[in-house]
Amino acid sequence: MSTDESLTRAEELLARVEAVRAELEQLSEGEGGSPGRAIELLGELSELAKAVEEELTRAQRAAEADAQS
Repeated sequence: MSTDESLTRAEELLARVEAVRAELEQLSEGEGGSPGRAIELLGELSELAKAVEEELTRAQRAAEADAQS
């Protein structure tokens, strides 16, 4: 995967992070918010953050490989 592809994927994942964060915020502002749903969203945020980190690591490795060639 190229640097650009990894960065594009990271941007897509960050957009999903923002959407989940907004849903979590909306849930916290509403009355009777579901604690179970909040926990699900927090778990999803954690998974997305890991995926973003992986993509950024891939992008960095690809950039380093390009620089060496």
